[in-house]
Amino acid sequence: MTQKMAQLARKQEKPANNVLRFPSKLEVKIETLDNLKFMRKLDDQSMQLIVSSPPYNLGKSYESKRSQDIYLEEQAATIAEAVRLLKPEGSICWQVGNHVADGEIFPLDILLYPLFRNHGLMLRNRIVWTFGHGLHCQKRFSGRHETILWFTKSDDYTFNLDPVRVASKYPEKKHFKGPKKGQMSGNPLGKNPSDVWDIPNVKANHVEKTDHPCQFPVGLVERLVLALTKAGDNVLDPYLGVGSSAIAALKNGRNAYGCDSLSEYTAIARDRVQKFFAGELRTRPMNKPVYEPLPQETE
Repeated sequence: MTQKMAQLARKQEKPANNVLRFPSKLEVKIETLDNLKFMRKLDDQSMQLIVSSPPYNLGKSYESKRSQDIYLEEQAATIAEAVRLLKPEGSICWQVGNHVADGEIFPLDILLYPLFRNHGLMLRNRIVWTFGHGLHCQKRFSGRHETILWFTKSDDYTFNLDPVRVASKYPEKKHFKGPKKGQMSGNPLGKNPSDVWDIPNVKANHVEKTDHPCQFPVGLVERLVLALTKAGDNVLDPYLGVGSSAIAALKNGRNAYGCDSLSEYTAIARDRVQKFFAGELRTRPMNKPVYEPLPQETE
């Protein structure tokens, strides 16, 4: 733990009942606790959205590497609790990449899909999150995407398209024939985003960067929060890390629940929440275009 993180951990002692309350009436519950212990304290069908990015079993600083069988058993237990907590109209979004062992990759979305399907959950989208920066591989192409598996519990699920529409490619396009000739052919609010999302990952120069090595960008979660919940709903992240999911929920008037087993990360999460309510937290806007440098002029 760095000196800065240790200071935060001491400063952000857990409040009574681990519940942070603010004048907005939104509820934030963040605990330093194993995710199963945290989740088992929550009521059945109390969550509208459960969104998270579990460890990839790579031996990062925040996880212990174990056999693939044990990893999948642990994921199965967490997923079972998530299903119990999910409202009938709710959604689970599991963001994962690849497990890598001896140079071979194991796509976690493929390995985890049966665990969700065993509970009768239905896959609505396999969203590809693509980003431009990361480690450079030497013996295979460099990985520049991960996936989000969006599952629902029933066919009667919440999906709000208008809050997450993106700019149309041809906003002035009009019908060229028929009874609507001359009228605008597209939705004035924009178009439905595709299932490929180009959102920068959180690296050293990112405005949201903290000490966490694999941090969720807030904008990635925001789109899920806006599309799959309504104001006042509960959002849970059982692998909260430094609280990006909580920030995405609170920014949009949802209650935030989450836990992490490392106190240095929950301390940062609480600090970010405090800064958000104080108007001091900087985040990257959800639909901000990815910066593209101008092409260099040639002589």
